[in-house]
Amino acid sequence: MKNLVVFYSRRGQNYVNGSVKNLDRGNAELIAGYIKDAIGADAFEVDTVKPYDKDYMVCINEAKIELREKARPELKEYLKDISGYDNIFIVAPNWWGIYPMAVYTQLEMLEFTGKTVHYVVTHEGSGLGGVPKTITASCKGAKIGDSLAVQGGSAPHSQIQVAAWAKNAVK
Repeated sequence: MKNLVVFYSRRGQNYVNGSVKNLDRGNAELIAGYIKDAIGADAFEVDTVKPYDKDYMVCINEAKIELREKARPELKEYLKDISGYDNIFIVAPNWWGIYPMAVYTQLEMLEFTGKTVHYVVTHEGSGLGGVPKTITASCKGAKIGDSLAVQGGSAPHSQIQVAAWAKNAVK
């Protein structure tokens, strides 16, 4: 089986355990790396042409506007073909109840028929939120597999948990 991790992550200012902190690597990036290492997956990072503001409070307002407008931000690079993969892992933070809109820009252009999609949401208290519903809608034709919610402040210490989850998901 061949596995792929598609992720979006925010470096810099993030909300962690009740306060804004500066992160060298975003929580979703850490989780994506744990999955990649555990199951020998390839990885693709979703990155927007127009970056979100460096200030966390401004960024979340930008994300709220994108959500309200159902925006599909332009990406620097697009993953065009997943035909060579059996399992697709999607990892991103919960912004206003779902993944950042840039994740949907990427997902909606892919053909998921015959693929199994597993997904991880990093969060600061909202768990999976509405992601299960949006994953089903965005990954048409996919079999929806396992999901995992990881509290962002716990991400740096979750490697064993995430690796075990990923290995079990591809059994």
